[in-house]
Amino acid sequence: MNKKLLSMAVAAAMVAPTAAMAEAVLYGKLHMSIDWADVENGFEGWGVNGGAGVPGEGRANRIGVKGSEDLGNGMKAIYQVEFGVKMTEESTTGNAASGSNDSITMRNSFVGLTGGWGTFVVGRNDTPMKTSTGKLDLFADTMADYNGTVGFDDVRADNAIAYVSPNLAGFQLAAAVHAGGASTAGYGENINSDSLAEAYSVAGIYSNGPFYASLAYESLGSELFMRTNVSNDKFSPSYVDDDYTKWRVGLGLMDWNGFTLTGIYEEQSNLPEGQISPATDNEKLKIWQVQAGYSFGNNMVKAMYGSGNRDGRISDDRFRDAIEGDYYTWAIAFDHNLSKRTKAYVLYTQVDDDMSNTDWDGFSVGMIHNF
Repeated sequence: MNKKLLSMAVAAAMVAPTAAMAEAVLYGKLHMSIDWADVENGFEGWGVNGGAGVPGEGRANRIGVKGSEDLGNGMKAIYQVEFGVKMTEESTTGNAASGSNDSITMRNSFVGLTGGWGTFVVGRNDTPMKTSTGKLDLFADTMADYNGTVGFDDVRADNAIAYVSPNLAGFQLAAAVHAGGASTAGYGENINSDSLAEAYSVAGIYSNGPFYASLAYESLGSELFMRTNVSNDKFSPSYVDDDYTKWRVGLGLMDWNGFTLTGIYEEQSNLPEGQISPATDNEKLKIWQVQAGYSFGNNMVKAMYGSGNRDGRISDDRFRDAIEGDYYTWAIAFDHNLSKRTKAYVLYTQVDDDMSNTDWDGFSVGMIHNF
């Protein structure tokens, strides 16, 4: 099947007009790391690109094609199709010993229009909240990524309809809605998930020289966390009353005479049942992180420190000591740019949590190539 698709792609490229070929750009990122982790009362040992027992985020390997067509009057049609590829086991089980194929996933893929009035796209896309602080994470897609250590909740939304304003003296606004279509966040079909804005995300961003600031808000409707029979039964113990909401603020001083300093704060309210513990109700999570880096020559030294605080009602006192309290995380790293597109790094990170059996620390050495 893959050979057939490749042959079709090559044939299409050969007969395509030269101008059209120039507008199609193949791109990607390949990231490999050798990792060691020590999890409290859990896994202790080595893995490559994470692995089933190694905490943290995946390496986000990807390949894609994107392009545009000039429609005249300053307007273009744009498109992008991006695939996530797993180079190793990468936080899944049952693949390492067998060497079996792993699934290819869809990443940001869309079609749309862009012009002096802004950009409008429809498809699968990162939400404005996610993109509002993406450039502030100096440890992105590594073992110390801020999602896997601090717990910032980034969403890539299906059924997304998004708009980004033009840049006005450094200011930009972005907004996106998720059309329900009876879809849920992994809970099965729910015919009551029917709104054009079953979820929505908005962000304001200021980026001018070294100065960066962002403010974002995101809401995922309660219907996304129930299947139809639960949604129709308000007396069901699994019924979800409230929307899951988040807001986030980010600040950055970016590459100012070699120095970079960033800070992010996020507050999550009405977390879906089971995201913290099955015994929690109306949980609130407050998290923050600061990062700092200094570049010299082809190198960068960097560090991060972050913390989270859980706060909410707990329906079963047996779990109270297990889930209330704070957690802290920190990391240090050294990057070396082998070229403009290839980077090697080494890092160490640690998470210290009041929750039982969740402390861990890890070491990672890796290389990233962009094309």
